[in-house]
Amino acid sequence: MAEDSVHKPLLDQNGVFETFDVRDTPLFVSSLKWVLKFVMWVLLVAWIAFIFIYPTEFGSQLSQKWNRATSGTVFGITGSMFLAFSGPILVIAFLSIAHLIVSGEDHLERKKKTSKHPRFRLWTFPVLIDGPFGVVSAAELMGIVVFVVFIIMAVYVYTIRNLNLLAKFQFPTKEQSVWMLELTGLRFGMIGLLCLAFLFIPVARGSVLLRLIDIPFEHATRYHVWLGHLTMLLFTLHGLFYVIVWAIQGHLIHELLEWKSIGIANLPGVISLLAGLMMWVTSLQPVRKQYFELFFYTHQLYIVFVVFLALHVGDFIFSIAAGGIFLFILDRFLRFCQSRRTVDVLSTKCFPCGTVELVLSKPTNLRYNALSFIFLQVRGLSWLQWHPFSVSSSPLDGKHHLAVLIKVLGDWTEKLRENILSISEEELSAGPHTKITASVEGPYGHELPYHLMYENLILVAGGIGISPFLAILSDVLHRIREGKPCLPRNILIVWAVKNSNELPLLLDLDMESICPFFSNKLNIETCIYVTRESEPPLEEGRLHKAVNSTVCPLSLRSGMSVLVGTGNNIWSGLYVISSTFGFVISIALLNIFYVKPFGVSSWWYKGLLFTICMVSSVLIFGGPVIGLWHLWERRISASDEYEEDKIKVDKAHNNGTIDHKDLNQKNQKSSTAILYGTRPDFKEIFESVSKNWGHVDVGVIVCGPPTLQSSVAKEIRSHSLSRQNHDPVFHFNSHSFDL
Repeated sequence: MAEDSVHKPLLDQNGVFETFDVRDTPLFVSSLKWVLKFVMWVLLVAWIAFIFIYPTEFGSQLSQKWNRATSGTVFGITGSMFLAFSGPILVIAFLSIAHLIVSGEDHLERKKKTSKHPRFRLWTFPVLIDGPFGVVSAAELMGIVVFVVFIIMAVYVYTIRNLNLLAKFQFPTKEQSVWMLELTGLRFGMIGLLCLAFLFIPVARGSVLLRLIDIPFEHATRYHVWLGHLTMLLFTLHGLFYVIVWAIQGHLIHELLEWKSIGIANLPGVISLLAGLMMWVTSLQPVRKQYFELFFYTHQLYIVFVVFLALHVGDFIFSIAAGGIFLFILDRFLRFCQSRRTVDVLSTKCFPCGTVELVLSKPTNLRYNALSFIFLQVRGLSWLQWHPFSVSSSPLDGKHHLAVLIKVLGDWTEKLRENILSISEEELSAGPHTKITASVEGPYGHELPYHLMYENLILVAGGIGISPFLAILSDVLHRIREGKPCLPRNILIVWAVKNSNELPLLLDLDMESICPFFSNKLNIETCIYVTRESEPPLEEGRLHKAVNSTVCPLSLRSGMSVLVGTGNNIWSGLYVISSTFGFVISIALLNIFYVKPFGVSSWWYKGLLFTICMVSSVLIFGGPVIGLWHLWERRISASDEYEEDKIKVDKAHNNGTIDHKDLNQKNQKSSTAILYGTRPDFKEIFESVSKNWGHVDVGVIVCGPPTLQSSVAKEIRSHSLSRQNHDPVFHFNSHSFDL
């Protein structure tokens, strides 16, 4: 890579980066945000600390004292356990809503100032790269270490307690060994239940907790996978130890089929464990990659897993993990309501490389950013399958639409492409053509558009990974044109593709039409590596471009719902709070008018009633709020004037080919180099950036296969460990979704 291929940051006349003045946050608002954050941190630390010490003798005594002090209420021992283990996370969710409402939508609180001193950040410094966890940042490693320490400590402490307990009795050696196995299995079950308290929190896609700490769903999914492996390992050991004990005692079948009224019911536990094992096995990477539909369908067994777990342990033990599960139920019902609406596909386009572009209608009040994901369902292809895709358009591209790029990789995407091509043929034959509709969940993503937080960006993409970067480029250009807060002033794009027929994906973005003369304020360098071709294609250096497109009439348009993703904070807060208080009221009424008067004592039955209350409270108390939210959304959408929305259809859609010269002319303000038969040399790229950009923060965003992420992360880690004081600080950010 040439040394002059990466320019130095553009400076204004005073030698400082040009940014935008934003109104100062009022003292009262900033103070309230600080207080809310402080209280949430105190609650979070106290909650984690309580779970951490719970396996110890001191934690057991503390829990017993808490239960004695609080179990005299109408909620009984179940209320005490729920308040201690699940209450804190729900209170934090309430405070998160308040914090999001107070914060508003102004996330770019920046003033015109000189460039600050570059520094490392725990979330963006890759520490572990080649391992079972993939690329792990320093902050993520700290979380992994905490969980590992907790598991080791809990196993050790429980083992000591088991030995001390058995020492009080004079058992024969064989019987003592059997008791030790049974107690160990019991302890593994309790540790698994404590881990289960965290398992469902990351997969609540629109959760206020994830939005508060700005962890997007594609990152949180990794944490769910890690926790899932750990939890299922513990539950499997729990079941295995009991099976061994029952086999030694000679009544294995009897114990497996036993369903006690008072105490632990074994058969529901067996059913729950079998459902969990099916989900676990099919979620392993080799199976998931090759048989995704099998993984997807078996993962719906989480309902069986959770319900029969509640029947297995009863209400008061199940309440240990109920908080995270309840937040997931809230999110799941909200997503169900959003996904019932069908969305018009305004236009479609098929690229020669096997990629499809869909432009979907949306209401003007649906907010998202350039790094968002949506989940897409096309009922004509499957009523059950939902697939995640990066948004390839900027929210500033248009008020009433967003776009996604979909690469044909499997049966579902192949059928989608065939449908689009068949509709294009119908249009050519001048006959009646079918309108494509879809259902959408989302958008999900970072609460803060972190691509706007760096003055210097390196965007590394592999193949279809260019999709979110098209959105980033469009977003930055729109913001510069409209004078909105936007820090990026230097952008380097490194794009590796297999074949040159993928290059038209980048040509859809006409930078000059978005922001004329953008080069006065923004440096954009593009290096494209065509790895499987040694030279430009023949046919006089011409590349084929997409020719298939269809546009849905604007009068038929039906936009997606705004119920989830980054929806209205006030309505979202009302939904969470009303459902939670409804759950508390439901449990109280159930105890007052049914459980106590009729002497209901069966553990499994009370566990069933508990889960019914969790679900029914969301439907009965949260449902009306969603209905009012939906009416409010329709009223806002009806007041919009559709005339403002202009869907940009590229004139080049009508052209059969495009010349390499056209590519260079289109990007003459943003230098573009296309290299054939080679791969990116990230060591050379980062050295060139270090020499030309100097002592600055550089945000590196990677979207591509794991090997690409690892290569970039290794170079960033190597550079960070050997950097000099005058070198830039590279910040690793992954934007790759891997279910």
